[in-house]
Amino acid sequence: MRVLLIGANGYLGRFVADRLLADPAVQLTALGRGDDSDVRFDLASGSPGALTRFLDAVHPGVVINCAGATRGGARDLTRHNTVAVATICEALRRSGCGARLVQLGCGAEYGPSQPGSSTAEDAVPRPGGPYGVSKLAATELVLGSGLDAVVLRVFSPAGPGTPAGSPLGRLAEAMRRAMQAGDGELKLGGLGVQRDFVDVRDVARAVHAASLSAAQGVVNIGAGRAVRLRDAAAVLARVAGYGGALHELDQVPVRASIGHPRGESEHGLPAAAAYPYPDGCGSWQQADVRTARDRLGWRPRINLEESLADIWMEAACRI
Repeated sequence: MRVLLIGANGYLGRFVADRLLADPAVQLTALGRGDDSDVRFDLASGSPGALTRFLDAVHPGVVINCAGATRGGARDLTRHNTVAVATICEALRRSGCGARLVQLGCGAEYGPSQPGSSTAEDAVPRPGGPYGVSKLAATELVLGSGLDAVVLRVFSPAGPGTPAGSPLGRLAEAMRRAMQAGDGELKLGGLGVQRDFVDVRDVARAVHAASLSAAQGVVNIGAGRAVRLRDAAAVLARVAGYGGALHELDQVPVRASIGHPRGESEHGLPAAAAYPYPDGCGSWQQADVRTARDRLGWRPRINLEESLADIWMEAACRI
């Protein structure tokens, strides 16, 4: 099976590439903006015609798009998340390769949801920020393209390589600094937010499964369980061996079950810093993942503690 992977050097793309390369039946070609890509091409500025000529030459059976931007203004997000996908769809329509498209969407397309609820694929999307809007527009382009296509709405990816700007990445960095400085108290904000964290390696498995399936439309990819950042911080502290207190800003201080404070410090995250980039998803998000189970035969395998241990391992190397 010939697979064209777009965005192989990104956070998700690297793990998708590893997963596909482990499959002896896959012949992988990576397309991206970096020098280490097999083919250099900028989707935000390149023409559909140029991409069509490449598709006709390589003739992939599957095109996987992991490329995109999570930060920047509305203009940049639209270029990299929406215009780029329009280029892919138009090129595939013009090409004679007949490739299947696997597009990576995100949970931010749904926007805020009711606490305690699980968001299914038939929920009406109401993104709360420009990032979610740009990704939702891309999803609509894919669904309306007439192509053999599936959109995987990935909720909150975690695990090795987690970006420093994500909630868990910021927690790990704040804890690393506190331990390095010998601080006995870590002050954090935004810990009441609850997100559905799914390991990036499980996401890669879902992409692989989707490329082999006949599933179309939208499929949620998550753990199916919302976790409060406060609880994730306590697990991360235990994994890291941090024995101090977790002090939640703007709320009554709470002591972590993992130990007692050794002193006072202002070290930690400002109240707004524990939010990802901002995702516009409010205080709660939890995926209904039954469609992934039924149509892809996929279930998450890696628990959050293992994901956090891998995040901490990378953070600890910077001590």
